[in-house]
Amino acid sequence: MEIRRITRAEAVQDAGHLFDVSPLPEATERFLADERHHLLIAYVDDAPVGMVTGVEMTHPDKGTEMFLYELGVDEPFRGRGVGRALASALADLARERNCYGMWVITDEDNVAARATYCRAGGVPEEKQVVLVWTFDQA
Repeated sequence: MEIRRITRAEAVQDAGHLFDVSPLPEATERFLADERHHLLIAYVDDAPVGMVTGVEMTHPDKGTEMFLYELGVDEPFRGRGVGRALASALADLARERNCYGMWVITDEDNVAARATYCRAGGVPEEKQVVLVWTFDQA
């Protein structure tokens, strides 16, 4: 397995099956154009089998941390350490970019995701609540 940092929209489209829905061309270009946005793809025999996205977030009194935005692994490759390798590679990139930490949100009942993140060094934060705002896309 080889993990590559992606900077070309064509590579994102080639790995489109790893995302929740097909990547949007304009959003892909915008994501890749920002140096604080990161996309890593895992390849086996030059075929994309997993991806992770991360976004650097900076706050005036805290510094910069990495938000692990999304992790996806192709069904036949799940349970083989691809997700753990991608999360660990993003953590390594966060350290290289002088982030003070990394965080992720997942569903409480997503056993596979929680196990993957813990194996990659993540520690559950107790008594946290996530609130969301959903805006209509007109």
